[in-house]
Amino acid sequence: MGTDPFRPLETTRLLLRCVVADDAVATAMMMTPEVSRWVAYWPVPFTYEMAVARIEAAREWARRGDALPFAVTDKAANGDLIGWVMIYRDEENRRRGSLGYWFGEKHHGKGYMRELAPIALAAGFDLLDLDVIEAAAQPENAASIAVMKACGMKPTGEGMVYAPARERHELCHFYEVQRPRALA
Repeated sequence: MGTDPFRPLETTRLLLRCVVADDAVATAMMMTPEVSRWVAYWPVPFTYEMAVARIEAAREWARRGDALPFAVTDKAANGDLIGWVMIYRDEENRRRGSLGYWFGEKHHGKGYMRELAPIALAAGFDLLDLDVIEAAAQPENAASIAVMKACGMKPTGEGMVYAPARERHELCHFYEVQRPRALA
């Protein structure tokens, strides 16, 4: 683990570890318009410098115990970065958190998020001591909505969310999952 704020997690195909400075090049390259269109805080172009700053901030949040910024890597492809998953604590209600995720275009449709979601959510409940984790997606993002449903999240409503990446408010559907009783 070294200086990482949390230990890596594994699934059959994936390793989830804390993001590191060496992830900046791949992060910047993978943030294409097709990926950015679904995420509120990742604009395009997303430069190397922006990636470095995002990684430094995410690692600081992790050190403070406010986030789990996972770099998702493919164990079969020499640990190549394929995307990000982050669970971060709500600033107003520290017992609630939010799940955000994205994968590079060539990694879409491979079931990676369905594979890692149970492990990432369990880490959020355990390591961040959360009671509820929510996620949101635009109504047109059928893949993300299917993932949220598959990992046990229940719909809680819809609302407008400001997306700095596009400098506008966007309609999103919200889902959440409660801490399992076994972890309570």
